[in-house]
Amino acid sequence: MGNSRMPRRALLADLGAALLAPQALLAALLPYRLIPEATDVRFTFLLGGQPQHGRVPVSAARIRIDPQNLARSQADITLDARRARTGLVFATEALKGPGLLDTARFPQIRFRSTRVRLGPDGRLSGGAQITGDLTLRGATRPVTLQAALYRRPGTAPDDLQELDVHLSGQISRAAFGASGYADLVADRVSLNVRARIRQAG
Repeated sequence: MGNSRMPRRALLADLGAALLAPQALLAALLPYRLIPEATDVRFTFLLGGQPQHGRVPVSAARIRIDPQNLARSQADITLDARRARTGLVFATEALKGPGLLDTARFPQIRFRSTRVRLGPDGRLSGGAQITGDLTLRGATRPVTLQAALYRRPGTAPDDLQELDVHLSGQISRAAFGASGYADLVADRVSLNVRARIRQAG
């Protein structure tokens, strides 16, 4: 009887440690918020063979960064597709119509990161990538973007209060069912995101 208590106590200690471990790991993730006036989400597409540019605003963002293990960092970004704009009025109306974004049915675009791959130097710059699930028109597909995270110029090496984020890549609009106007608009759409984030709390 006395000998059976030690294993039980050891088991309870192990279970307690296992339950606390995830909390300790999550505690290392620092929450950040977007600075709207320093954030710009742009896209480029070919219309009749000529490049056209547009913008779409961010409606919500949940960003977590682990300075000790950058590969654990997370991002969950929602864009307001209803407010997407291009430089041409007719192109903007077509963009929001049923053949493309269909914003009446799908007002939001969401990107949720699933994996962060650091660059060769072990940092979120110089070849870093972020892979995630992009949801557009109700379809979710994996997308990989080039990623870079920088401290603000002139700040100390340990000053992580404000950071600049750059993301870029391409998607196939047809992969999400946005295949309208295929005779006028190329399938590939380039994305370019420049954002500034500030540590929350």
